[in-house]
Order: sequence, then C-alpha cells, then structure tokens
Amino acid sequence: MSRLREILDREAFNPSPLIGLLLNPFYFARRGLFRNVENISRGICGGALLDVGCGSKPYKHLFVVDRYDGLEYVGDRLGRKEHAEYVYDGHRFPFQNAEYDHVLCNQVLEHVFNPDEFLQEIARVLKPNGELLLTVPFVWDEHEQPIDCARYTSFGIRDILSRHGFEVVEFRKSCADFSAIAQMASAYFYKKCIGSGGAWRKIITGLICAVMNIIGAVLTFVLPANEDLYLDNVVFARRRVDVASDCVGADEPEHEDDVQAPMGRCISNGCSNREKIASRHGDKSMK
Repeated sequence: MSRLREILDREAFNPSPLIGLLLNPFYFARRGLFRNVENISRGICGGALLDVGCGSKPYKHLFVVDRYDGLEYVGDRLGRKEHAEYVYDGHRFPFQNAEYDHVLCNQVLEHVFNPDEFLQEIARVLKPNGELLLTVPFVWDEHEQPIDCARYTSFGIRDILSRHGFEVVEFRKSCADFSAIAQMASAYFYKKCIGSGGAWRKIITGLICAVMNIIGAVLTFVLPANEDLYLDNVVFARRRVDVASDCVGADEPEHEDDVQAPMGRCISNGCSNREKIASRHGDKSMK
C-alpha cells in the first residue's frame, strides 16, 4: 500500500504520459507546471529557500539547497499546515529582512486579497539579488471559494512584480496550446460530476476525463500553439539590488517572538475576515 500511495502522490503533481494521462483529471496543468518548475529549478542551488504556501511540498525534491522552509497561512482549512515549519497571519512573514536566498511561490498569488502587501513581504525576506520562482494562473475556474481573488495576464504579473522591486529574468506560459482547452474541459467534467453520485458515477467520470485527456493530447500535438491562451504564468525573477529594504518591507520585528513563529502559533492576535484571506498553496485538489 505504501508503494501505491507513493505512485499516486507522484502522479498527482508529476503525471506521467501513461498513468497520469489516464487517471489525472488535471493532467495538462500539473504536467505543464512540473516540467517548467523542474527546468528552472536546475539553476537554483545552495543557500536557504522559502516555500510560501508550501502545501505538501510537491517540488521540494527538485531543489538542491542547504535549507528548505515551508510557510503556510495559520487559517488554512485543508490540513496542509502539517508540512510547514512556519505559519503566518496573512500579513507579516515571521522572518528577518534578507533571510532567504530563494523563494518559491506556487499557485498562491491568485488566493491573495492583499497582493501588494504579500509581494512586499517576499521582497523583504529575500536578499538583494535573491531569486523568486512564481507560478500563478491566467486561465482557471474559481476554486477554494471564497478565497479566490484574481487571475493574472503576462503583462499584469510583470507590472506588479516590477513595482515591488523584482526584475523578471525568465517568463514562460504553461500550456499555451490546445491543452489549455482540453484541460478546462476535463476539469469541468471532474468538478461537476465527481463530487456527487455513487461509485459508478465516479468511474464514468474518470473514464470521460481519461478520454478527454487522450483526445486533448492528440489535438495538442496536431494543432498550432497559441501564446494568447494558456493556463499558467511561470516567472523567474530577482530582487533588484537598487531597491532599499525600507522600500520593499517594514522594519525589523520589534520582538524576538515575531521572528521565529513555530508551527501552531499565529504572529498576530486576530484579523478581520478580509484580512484572514491570505496566501496559501493553490488548490492542490484542483490544480
């Protein structure tokens, strides 16, 4: 059973052209993200890395670093905090200025209702010339409602990163071809059918998704790409050295307790409902 669990976990985020194509209703999105993150991760090594909205840390094994820390929102509802070394209140990260060499933020920004404050915190904890690997959807359905805030075009994500002291080094569009359409169709059937009905309905839904994946794979191979319609933005950026720390974040924490917040502790004593809508890992059950 442990071996089967291992295979299923791998196929969830790194679906293979055989098993994943037949079993994963999010085959195109997950495969596209994994391949892009894997490729960019080869240039990220050494130092300390912070995985913001880490979830189950599905990409941890791709990074050869000296320190890998996971950060989750203290109010996470999906049980993903168990993999995080730190939690935060949706406003301030529990770290000193310039503590990390790299930040990974995968499918999180669309869930952030305070993106300026969020990116300011990422810039604050990064060292000058520190590296950010960010993925965020351009096309996807609403998920984890009501904690779903935005979708970003390639121009929008470049602009907001620039305003917070980042220089985009590499930009990729994941699934910029017919696979984007095939993925949305497969996700539609999964979302509308899998959650209701008995076992037979789930089996039929799985078969429909498998057929959609196969047809999508064939048409993706045959039809031309379309750079204007894609699923996800994949961005590799660096914090500019000409941006002073007082421009990218607040002053150093006043108390030692604000710096190292172990699992289970909130950095602030309460937030409004809007303030509690914070960065978390993108919907790992959906994308």
